[in-house]
Amino acid sequence: MSPACHAPQRWDRIRNTRRSRPHGRAALFVTGATVTVVVLAACGSGGTSGGGGNTNFVTGTDGIATAKTGERDDAPDLSGETIDGKRLDVADYKGKVVVLNVWGSWCGPCRLEAKGFVKVEADLKDQGVQFIGINTRDTSTQPARAFEKEHGVTYPSLYDPTGKLMLRFKKGTLNPQLIPSTLVIDRDGRIAARALQALSEEKLRGMLEPVLAEK
Repeated sequence: MSPACHAPQRWDRIRNTRRSRPHGRAALFVTGATVTVVVLAACGSGGTSGGGGNTNFVTGTDGIATAKTGERDDAPDLSGETIDGKRLDVADYKGKVVVLNVWGSWCGPCRLEAKGFVKVEADLKDQGVQFIGINTRDTSTQPARAFEKEHGVTYPSLYDPTGKLMLRFKKGTLNPQLIPSTLVIDRDGRIAARALQALSEEKLRGMLEPVLAEK
């Protein structure tokens, strides 16, 4: 095993009755009084997600995990209220390729990737691609709306302050685990790719284009 390839770790549960604002490169999801720490295997041959077991996806050297067409899991129910107070259901976009980005206004890496996401969304929105955000860990929608205004984000974002939508993803699938995380959902509503890192415009295009090319 090479130095860059870390074996999957067990889940550690840390009891903590206080909540603190996330910081650093990426934040783990925190729900209720239990902090669940998930460490993803960084091996190019694939990895474990959500607690172990065999998976049907492969993680490349670029950190992007992908699943073959016949080995993809359905995206869970992702519906609710947006940060603008409107109703949204990701399932309504079946037939399009959906880019799902998990972000928070407090998240430095989210700010770094925002410009590229806005650029790619503008380039591809007329080609059957729909961008949708999931805003999490913001205690109100005001900073989230300010983030969108600052960075020129026009696509909708579900408001998920406690991470409940994240818990709907099955263990062992291409589920979001860090903030930011980005998923690509194919035209049949199945999860095709995942990145657990901030993405440059180039990496985002490289992650999205193979799924967009599928017929």
